[in-house]
Amino acid sequence: MKDPLGRPPALLLVPACLATLLLAVPLVSLVGRTPWDQLLGQLGSPAVQRALWLSVLTATAAMLVCLVLGLPLAWVLARLEFRGRTALRAIVTVPLVLPPVVAGVALLAAFGRTGFIGGPLRDLTGYTIPFTTTAVVIAHTFVALPFFVISVEGALRSTDKAYDAAAASLGATRWTIFRRVTLPMTLPGIAAGMVLGWARSLGEFGATITFAGNFPGTTQTMPLLVYTELQRDAGTAQVLSLIMLVISIVILVALRDRWLGTPA
Repeated sequence: MKDPLGRPPALLLVPACLATLLLAVPLVSLVGRTPWDQLLGQLGSPAVQRALWLSVLTATAAMLVCLVLGLPLAWVLARLEFRGRTALRAIVTVPLVLPPVVAGVALLAAFGRTGFIGGPLRDLTGYTIPFTTTAVVIAHTFVALPFFVISVEGALRSTDKAYDAAAASLGATRWTIFRRVTLPMTLPGIAAGMVLGWARSLGEFGATITFAGNFPGTTQTMPLLVYTELQRDAGTAQVLSLIMLVISIVILVALRDRWLGTPA
């Protein structure tokens, strides 16, 4: 079908093609250079199974924390008018642009042995958070929470507030309105936010290795295992990277209606 606006200019098409190649070539190269004969063997490796299970477990735990804490925060940002809301949204957004290693250092400053929270916690209970599985969950939550909150806030803002007003006029409290009206209308956005946050959590590296370390069976997630194997055997690292690539594609397919849908 002929475009009524005319032929697309080469000055736009050429850079667009180059951008596509920049994104596609590394992925295709990974698939092409991966020693496929090692795939099943690596999947059966105890080290891979431990790392994969720990990644799934901690990412899921992080998303449960994000759901419990992030959903109310998203509601506050989307539904309440108050002084300082802009500053609060900035605080939520900062981890999105913060270098992951810096995020790990910040977590150590807060939850480390002598940290703002970690120090008193150690003095009271003798328990230290860094370099434990709990630290992995905290690191994953820290980096994934902004993705979840922003996604859910957008879903909340897209719902018509007239429904809330109608429920309020019938005598419903704000808590009832949230449970019976707002929450059901935003469930697709909440689900998308959880999948997006889970994917971000699953791929987290910098904050995790800085705050939790890289101990097999305790804090070594799949990205950390890939990093470790890359220093030993590039072929094994490529196989493990392919596994992560497949997981990423599955997540993208799960979000196809949001990211791959045809715009109206």
